[in-house]
Amino acid sequence: MIKHNLHHDDETNSRHRATEGFTLVELLVVLAIIGLIAALVAPQVLKYLGSAKVDTTKAQIKNIENALELYYIDVGQYPSTDEGLEALARAPANGNAWNGPYLKKSGTFLDAWGTAYEYESPADEKPYQVISLGRDRKVGGDGQDTDLHSE
Repeated sequence: MIKHNLHHDDETNSRHRATEGFTLVELLVVLAIIGLIAALVAPQVLKYLGSAKVDTTKAQIKNIENALELYYIDVGQYPSTDEGLEALARAPANGNAWNGPYLKKSGTFLDAWGTAYEYESPADEKPYQVISLGRDRKVGGDGQDTDLHSE
C-alpha cells in the first residue's frame, strides 16, 4: 500500500510539473499576438498624437491673438515685429498704457513641436501675423507639416 501511494504521488508530481509554466511555442504565439496588436494600434496612436499637436498649436495661436487684441486696446497699436511677442509679457520702456502681462509666460513662445512662433506686424494686408511652420519647420507642407497662422 505504501508503494502504491508513492507511485500515485510520483504520477501526480510528474503531471503537476508538466502543467507548470509555458512552453516556448506558447510564449512565441503570445509574443506574436502582442506584436500584431501593437502593429495595428501604434499608427493610430501616432496619428492622434500628431493631430493633437496641430490642435494645440491652433489653440495657442488663438490665445496669442486674444492677447494681441488686449494689448491693442490698451496701447493703441500692435507690437512691432522688432518688439515681437515678448511685448505681451514685458512692459516696453515707454509702456505708460501697457496693462499686462497679456500672456503669463515670458521668454520665447514655442509651438507644440518646440519651435518659436514667428511674428510679423504689420503683415500682408493684416495688422499682424503669428506663424508656426509645423512639424517640419519649413514653409509649406501638408498634414502635420502644414503652416499654421493667425486669421
